[in-house]
Amino acid sequence: MSTSLRGISSMATRQILAELAEAYATSTTGQVAIESVGGVDAAKRIRAGEAFDFAVLASDALAQLERDGFMVPGSILGFAQSPMAVAVQAGATRPAISDEAAVRAAMLAARAIGISTGPSGNHVIKLVRDWGLEGELSKRIVQAKPGIPVATLLASGEVDLGFQQLSELLGAPGIEIIDVLPQAIQPMTIFAAGICKAAANAAGARDFIEYLASDRSADAKRRHGMTPV
Repeated sequence: MSTSLRGISSMATRQILAELAEAYATSTTGQVAIESVGGVDAAKRIRAGEAFDFAVLASDALAQLERDGFMVPGSILGFAQSPMAVAVQAGATRPAISDEAAVRAAMLAARAIGISTGPSGNHVIKLVRDWGLEGELSKRIVQAKPGIPVATLLASGEVDLGFQQLSELLGAPGIEIIDVLPQAIQPMTIFAAGICKAAANAAGARDFIEYLASDRSADAKRRHGMTPV
């Protein structure tokens, strides 16, 4: 099937989509161009009517765009689950994060805590609120600018504890991943893809989205710290 597609995604899926888009293109006569930006910025650009054929974002963000009339109804497919992980600067002491109490203690001991503007950052803010620690921790939380990885804040020493999707932390220079969050407080974000209402090639987008959700892409998902949905 001949395709010439333009998509937009959040940074959390940038690396895996680059690999899958290239693999998909080898079996078609067209190309798939995907721009990866902060998830908040991606949603804004879709709402502004920019001509993307498809979007790849956290499933709840895409669902909201669909409800608001910016995605083709029924076109959204989940394709990967991504756990949230915790990291420190390379060479730094690695605090225990084996259970919820340990994560809470690690955050209380941190000088500065790095989070994203996406689902993982929202989850950390919710945890702080649920623990009743807003007064103690809110001033220590540093939210990376859209499109800037939390790993950048860690590597530069701006923060000493960072939370983000495992897929975004893997392979980042200057950091060490401690582990994924314990199950009791693990949000496990589902990433999904859907056809934009402004699509110029809706049929091609549907074919690519089906490829993302298929077994053919399962090995790539695992290599990038994700699991198939």
